[in-house]
Amino acid sequence: MAASIKKIGVLTSGGDSPGMNACIRAVVRSALANGCEAVGIQSGYEGMIEGLFRPMLHHDVSNIIQRGGTILKTARSPRFHQPEWRAVAHAKLVEAGIDGLVVIGGDGTFTGAKIFGEEYDLPIVGTAGTIDNDLYGTDYTIGYDTALNTAMEAIDKIRDTAASHNRLFFVEVMGRDAGFIAINAGIAGGAEAILIPESKTDVDALIRHLDNGHVTHSSSIVVVAEGDDQGGAMEVAQKVKEKFNKYDTRVTIIGHIQRGGAPSCADRVLATRVGVGAVKGLLQGERGCMAGIQNMDLVFTPFEQAIKHNQDISPAMLDLARSLNCFL
Repeated sequence: MAASIKKIGVLTSGGDSPGMNACIRAVVRSALANGCEAVGIQSGYEGMIEGLFRPMLHHDVSNIIQRGGTILKTARSPRFHQPEWRAVAHAKLVEAGIDGLVVIGGDGTFTGAKIFGEEYDLPIVGTAGTIDNDLYGTDYTIGYDTALNTAMEAIDKIRDTAASHNRLFFVEVMGRDAGFIAINAGIAGGAEAILIPESKTDVDALIRHLDNGHVTHSSSIVVVAEGDDQGGAMEVAQKVKEKFNKYDTRVTIIGHIQRGGAPSCADRVLATRVGVGAVKGLLQGERGCMAGIQNMDLVFTPFEQAIKHNQDISPAMLDLARSLNCFL
């Protein structure tokens, strides 16, 4: 089966993340090095339905490893949830001669790949492209390191203006379901408090924490993951101000800037390793799984496990934040 794969398609789906282009590059060049054709599928699963395919050679992926975003574009595809449209997508792949897929994305991407691969007995291997770092089966996901450093740099800059005006800032970082960015950027940025989705936030406890001398006279930062159970930074700040208006309070939402920019060295290397690994896996008979890196080794995790067993924040990191008195 594996030896019969001659043409490998690659797509990016869901939210973009820095390093996706590095992964595309690795997939294309690895496929070509192994005697396969490489095909870029534009706009994710929606592009598959529309037959938006482009043959890719070495020069097509030159000078992209340092670029953020994705040259293949990405889109969410409600149509791909429907069997009749997946049938259309499969017919397009057959017509183009594509007999193996590498999909770059997160939970939604892998859920679609799992269903599609099982329906049509199609070899598919995924790579984890998401800034949230919450997929089981890999130590880090493509884009997480870059997004984390973007958030940390923003917190550093916000602290400068906070110190100049003696203000308390609530800074919202991305993380609808996972607090990896918040807890690591909060620790690295010297936050006075860190609020994450994995832990219930007690606003009264936060106020007591701030009132017990943890707000300095020069500057103070509370990092809030967007998925915190009390709401984002705007909501949390408002709830705090209603009961605790002792300090001049401001809110900054870093937002989608965390998804952009040139990928870090760590993200480029990770994306390259898993991109090459995905092609290697396909040619060796792997299917219905995600290529990831654990303890520096390439591993393959079934889509079902990667999706259902989301990676948890290390207890050691939570203990570290508690030791610094910045995690409630």
